[in-house]
Amino acid sequence: MDLREECLGAKKIGISGHIRPDGDCVGVCLSLQMYLSKLLPEAEVTVYLQKPSEEFSYLKGYDEIQTECPVQEPFDVYFALDCSGDRLGDAETYFQNAKKKINIDHHISNSGCGDVNLVRPEVGSACEVLYHIMDAELIDKDIAEALYTGIIHDTGVFQYSNTTPETLQAAAFLISFGFNFPKLIESFYQKTYLQTQIMGRALMESIRFMDGRCIVSMVDRKTMEFYNAVPGDLDGIVNQLRNIKGVDCAIFMYETNVLEYKVSMRSNEKVDVAKVASFFGGGGHVRAAGCTMKGTFHDCVNNLSLHIDKQLRGEQG
Repeated sequence: MDLREECLGAKKIGISGHIRPDGDCVGVCLSLQMYLSKLLPEAEVTVYLQKPSEEFSYLKGYDEIQTECPVQEPFDVYFALDCSGDRLGDAETYFQNAKKKINIDHHISNSGCGDVNLVRPEVGSACEVLYHIMDAELIDKDIAEALYTGIIHDTGVFQYSNTTPETLQAAAFLISFGFNFPKLIESFYQKTYLQTQIMGRALMESIRFMDGRCIVSMVDRKTMEFYNAVPGDLDGIVNQLRNIKGVDCAIFMYETNVLEYKVSMRSNEKVDVAKVASFFGGGGHVRAAGCTMKGTFHDCVNNLSLHIDKQLRGEQG
């Protein structure tokens, strides 16, 4: 994809990522905004996102992110990053009405939703996908820091299986710009006292099943209210569950409404959780995926278990 050619003549460019933006989403949106502003100085480039966590406030452009989507004239070009168009929240209208729609993503469940699509599920992060189509001469320290932020968040600081030699080569080039990358990695692992408390509770109340190969934990709304916690405070719990020795698949759920749960799953090479999530209208990656489910906690676990068990039994022949 040639970004200059795709945006040639555009005066008004919009950029959005998925609802509840994580590090990769924020990083790819801000890095593209900075890059296009240098590539096409005559264009107005704006990022529209749900309010990201303040942990990303060190990134240039964070304070300029627009969190409201008022009615306005169609954009010449609109980018949907790190997701398909139906996960853009209020910004989906901007995307659908744009004169040209461009989709850049790395989720295997995304078949492409734009007039122009670049979806590379073999790549570990949307930031790395974007990096590979950028002109290296236009990357500066601020762009590099945003790209690196996204890469470490979606590769778990290079510990997940989606880390490739190309990922490490990209990271090596990006840190050459001299930003404080050790501090970014340190902040990736740091949690507030509240986040540590609720994680500890989720781990204590977790349940192993399928001969210990699967584990599940759930936080209900009452618990969320007790800790005054928001969904972002639950980040990392599912990864911690997956790190338990002998676990092939981890499930973490939190209650979003009466008989409704947001489900996150992590696995090793023995379970394709993207296939499980897609059956329930969700999606993601082979080793990391999620969905929203309705029913009681036990109903949800039983329904997920059916599909996980089929894969584990298939592995056994």
